[in-house]
Amino acid sequence: MFDIPMPATALHRFAQEHYEPIQNAALLLGGRSWLRRVQRLLDHLQFTSTVTDHVRREAAALLELLTLEHVHDVLRLEAAYFADLDPADPHVEEICLLTDHLSDALDEWAAPQETTVVDDKGGKADV
Repeated sequence: MFDIPMPATALHRFAQEHYEPIQNAALLLGGRSWLRRVQRLLDHLQFTSTVTDHVRREAAALLELLTLEHVHDVLRLEAAYFADLDPADPHVEEICLLTDHLSDALDEWAAPQETTVVDDKGGKADV
């Protein structure tokens, strides 16, 4: 499904591992507009190896959706979708797990990566 020539980032791995559940959660919490938004994000992560500022912002917005950041704002659709959600619904637990995984992926992606540098004499140093 994901043919990424460069090493995948944490966001790429998250998208690949949770491809369908992310879409289900977006639909449940944000409706069709969020489903389309998440599908565009997944398409980008599926077909490119870079994480642009736009992709980072979209992933952060998805995290806000999953963490119910805007459900108290009655002017937003998320409030209506949240009101219709039954806390006993099995999807709720899945959404909680997705939230944790996406948060971890964003944290891992943002963390500086350790790189091994080889000098002219063949010595190695971690940076």
